[in-house]
Amino acid sequence: MTELPARDLAQPRPPTGPGAPDGPTADGPGSPPPARLDTLTGLRFVAALLVFLYHSFVEVRFVSGGTGEWLNSAMDRGGSYGVGFFFVLSGFVLTWSYRPGTSRGLFLRRRLAKIFPNHLVTLAAAVLLAVSTGTALGVTDWLPNLLLLQSWWPDPLVASSGNPVSWSLSCELLFYLAFPFLLAAVERIPRRLLWPAAVTVVGLCAGAALVGRYVISNEPALPYPGFESMSYHQVWFVYFFPPVRMLDFVLGILVARLVLTGQWVRIGMLPALALAATGYVVSTYSVYLLGVGGIASVWLVPLIASAATADARGTASPLRGPVWVRLGELSFAFYMVHYLVLTQLRKALGPEWTSSLGVELLVVVLGLGLSLALAWLLHALVERPVTALAGRRRRPSTAKAADA
Repeated sequence: MTELPARDLAQPRPPTGPGAPDGPTADGPGSPPPARLDTLTGLRFVAALLVFLYHSFVEVRFVSGGTGEWLNSAMDRGGSYGVGFFFVLSGFVLTWSYRPGTSRGLFLRRRLAKIFPNHLVTLAAAVLLAVSTGTALGVTDWLPNLLLLQSWWPDPLVASSGNPVSWSLSCELLFYLAFPFLLAAVERIPRRLLWPAAVTVVGLCAGAALVGRYVISNEPALPYPGFESMSYHQVWFVYFFPPVRMLDFVLGILVARLVLTGQWVRIGMLPALALAATGYVVSTYSVYLLGVGGIASVWLVPLIASAATADARGTASPLRGPVWVRLGELSFAFYMVHYLVLTQLRKALGPEWTSSLGVELLVVVLGLGLSLALAWLLHALVERPVTALAGRRRRPSTAKAADA
């Protein structure tokens, strides 16, 4: 999962590359009021909830019997779909909200302050929980995770070390480091070539999936049901490898530019939501390596663009209400704590525990409630204060003293 700013309230940045129209700049007189992306903020929680349901019904398996099997099949792509949404959304929102003149140092400081505090707190919690159960921890069990380098290792034990969901932050860290350069490159693309560029990135996403399936060796095979025909190296390349997942991020940047330059084909939110739902079904019934990763994320692009357009134009949106916005603000913290909560619940109940369907679903609701409560604490006590502090611009006198 990826994280995003709790709310990017800056107005859409005007085109600054070749072919940009004449007129007042975003920061000049006569510029439009800021466009709040509240619908996208609400959608962030929906994406995080998909990841939560995937872990509840597929990995931790709280529900047993026939219903459990059905939920397992229905949510099998929930985690990958939610993470793909965040990767594309990250590129889109950062492009939408980026202000001309923002220094790379300030941008990077804000981004690192957004992800590292929550990451370090949840990693410490994961290590303490492991030590409390007598688990022996080696260097590879925490150091790559601490530095957010775990997704660069084609080793499942490294990728899932510490707090396992933080593998996506390993990708996000690369995205943030590359963003100023990627945006500068995209802004140099003439307007007439933005659509061909976006289609090219979609083709590269498909190509990465095909390379994973047909070029990378499927030996040694994974010892898990349903994965016997593929190797971890294939899964790692398509799903975890940061440079490949950066294609999702670049696609988000290009789509934001298409929207900001008025070239996006307007699609209502309901048709866009229908496309996203269709994509989920297609991904669920696709071969694994073709149903996860960037090629699956493409189905979510119209939903992101239509939601941003609805927010900018002030048209009706069911996810713009205060409850959805608040949940969206908590979504990053929720994402970071939920897996630890679910696995601890499973340990408390026992690996063989089963009960009636109502009780099993009640446990899932309990896990959701606990995760939201801890997310609120993490957001209020760690994420929000540190992000606010990092977002402050240094006073000129301070900056001069620091440079002296």
